[in-house]
Amino acid sequence: MSDLTPVATLEDLRETIAREAAVLVYFSTPDCRVCQALRPKVAELLARELPRLRGIYVDCAASPDAAAQYGVFSVPTLIAFFEGREWIRKGRNVGLDELRGALVRPYGLRFSER
Repeated sequence: MSDLTPVATLEDLRETIAREAAVLVYFSTPDCRVCQALRPKVAELLARELPRLRGIYVDCAASPDAAAQYGVFSVPTLIAFFEGREWIRKGRNVGLDELRGALVRPYGLRFSER
């Protein structure tokens, strides 16, 4: 089973976003039940349908500075970055079909065979 890679510090988060072509950042807290139920489903979606999109996890309770820097005020919040730029932001009530639909086009544009 796939999972999202934990990132512990704001600096690590910034470096990952700058280094990777495409990143989906999953902001959550350990006590959010919705977050804990959704996280493995998001990881599975990435592994199955969007394998070149790097999935990372930020625990907002452990790294409140990262959450604040990226304007995360509720959980779960998912932010997709392509080439270091924020492209998609989804928060609170996130459906997998909605997330998939939002990611497919920019993912296809970035990773299409040229």
